[in-house]
Amino acid sequence: MHPFNHTDLQAAIGDMRAKSYYGFAMLLQMLNGTSQPSRELTFLMPDDRELSGSSISVDEIEEFLLSHAIPMPLYFNDLSHFPTGTLVPSGMNSKMIRIHNRGRGDFFVNNAQIVSANVCLSSVIKCHGVDAVIEYDT
Repeated sequence: MHPFNHTDLQAAIGDMRAKSYYGFAMLLQMLNGTSQPSRELTFLMPDDRELSGSSISVDEIEEFLLSHAIPMPLYFNDLSHFPTGTLVPSGMNSKMIRIHNRGRGDFFVNNAQIVSANVCLSSVIKCHGVDAVIEYDT
């Protein structure tokens, strides 16, 4: 696993913007230069309508982004091999994501359904659009 560089991040942000995930791209850009994740990731991106309903303070941006990430680059085809009930790590050490796999049109990560697969294809960073902000059991 090699750390992604600034070019990888910019390519992923370009892919996000091309598919209208402007809010998530903006959050990543706000971290730019401060504390970017330094490993290959898969981001699970809520759409702008969902993000606009979240109250995320500046000091919570990194935690929010990492809670919407899996610390390995996964295309949707890779994710689809996980059976229902599989727990995968999130970017946050203490939080796990539960897979609910009932096929391509009915695939959930915790409470959020993947609605746009394989948005980011231009770099080592992968991303998929989800229909909700990911919630975790406390």
